Amino acid sequence: MNSMKNILYSAAFLALALGACKKKDSGNGGGNSGGGGGTPVIPPVVANDISYWITRGDGGALIEQQTLPLGFGTTASNLPYIDVDSAVAYQSVDGFGYTFTGGSADLIASLPAATRSSLLQELFGTTGNSIGVSYLRVSVGASDLSASVYTYNDLPFGQTDPTLAQFSLAPDELTVIPMLQAVRAVNPNIKLMATPWTAPSWMKDNGSSVGGSLLPQYYDVYARYLVKYLQGMQQRGLPIDALTVQNEPMHGGNNPSMLMTAAQQATFIKNNLGPALQAAGLTTKIIIWDHNADHPDYPIQVLNDPAAKAFIDGSAFHLYAGDISALSQVRNAHPDKNIYFTEQYTASNGSFGGDLKWHYRNVIIGSMRNWSRIALEWNLANNASFGPHTPGGCTTCKGAITISGGTISRNVAYYIIGQISKFVPPGSERIASNNSGSLYTVAFRRADGRKVLVALNDGSTPAGFNIRYKGRWASASLDAGAVGTYVW
Repeated sequence: MNSMKNILYSAAFLALALGACKKKDSGNGGGNSGGGGGTPVIPPVVANDISYWITRGDGGALIEQQTLPLGFGTTASNLPYIDVDSAVAYQSVDGFGYTFTGGSADLIASLPAATRSSLLQELFGTTGNSIGVSYLRVSVGASDLSASVYTYNDLPFGQTDPTLAQFSLAPDELTVIPMLQAVRAVNPNIKLMATPWTAPSWMKDNGSSVGGSLLPQYYDVYARYLVKYLQGMQQRGLPIDALTVQNEPMHGGNNPSMLMTAAQQATFIKNNLGPALQAAGLTTKIIIWDHNADHPDYPIQVLNDPAAKAFIDGSAFHLYAGDISALSQVRNAHPDKNIYFTEQYTASNGSFGGDLKWHYRNVIIGSMRNWSRIALEWNLANNASFGPHTPGGCTTCKGAITISGGTISRNVAYYIIGQISKFVPPGSERIASNNSGSLYTVAFRRADGRKVLVALNDGSTPAGFNIRYKGRWASASLDAGAVGTYVW
């Protein structure tokens, strides 16, 4: 089929299938919807101004560049408008990516050298077929998706080490650190966020890796422990851009895990962690909360303490409970502090189409429209049995990729991140766009001046719409459950 037939087919499809489209404006930081009733008038394609890529919920297209021309014109159209306004700017973007768990490192390290090199280029490269992952979260010690539970100062029960004489990064020297160094060799600009799941058990009131709280007499010791970690990683060529104080501080049932109230977090930051980083000359950002959106009161309480707030860069969120709008609630309470979305997993029993829609509406578009500087899926890689994991760790968390022997399978989280990370590099700035009907959107202006619109059709039928920018518009369509990324 030649290009003119493609254009005529597209126009006919939109006119027949999308005549009932209605306009609706919603969401933060948007513009206005436009269009009227009646039969849509489809403008002719006047140029190929816009490059665009589609991922469909049925997997029929996977970050697939489209060949049908899409250009801006001024012919009237009755389709709903998605207005993109680069004169209205919001937060800057630090990146998109995953948590690089101990299990992820083990599996990637197990690959044949050539396969591993190709995979790292595909994930973290910035040209060609790479998806441009630009941000990784790593665990300080083990997470529950490590093969075993460990910290950097584990001692026999009853022993203590307040001088940290036995501190060692040795548990991470086998795979985690070498694989992160390999990632940085591909992308030297990748940013790393570090998150502890627990302090060493001897510092805790229950003496266990599961639950319990940090004993007040070890607040200063633990602050020095975290400083030693940051310094050790920096010495290995792995500077940590940001440190969250505790993963999921209100969930003590994971292995490992540690409880920390808002009052305890504020005290630890203002009296111990903040001064310790400052004394060490470290510029690593301190980020609080790192838990669900159902308790915005927690980070607000911490930030309401002026002495703690002075050391804090922002707040981090997951979305296993609550609503994504809570991120804006915290940002509105403290607009001088940043917002980060740091974790959401896709489940072993989830569907590709269902996960694509939910994560795009909430994790990607939702977090960005609610001021987040990053959007991270939970786990980069696991095996066919959803391992490795600690005893009691997550048994249903599905990685972005599955590594089984030398075989690599790409799962829905790969495409969730790739559909945006490939096109929105760090340093991009969110600009205004509106939602309309079943269409959810977020837009960016890149450092090179190009504009990027990411749109999800969250509905059950195809949706036609106009992308309107500076008084001109282009008519496009998205299948039900599809995500489109448009660059001009």
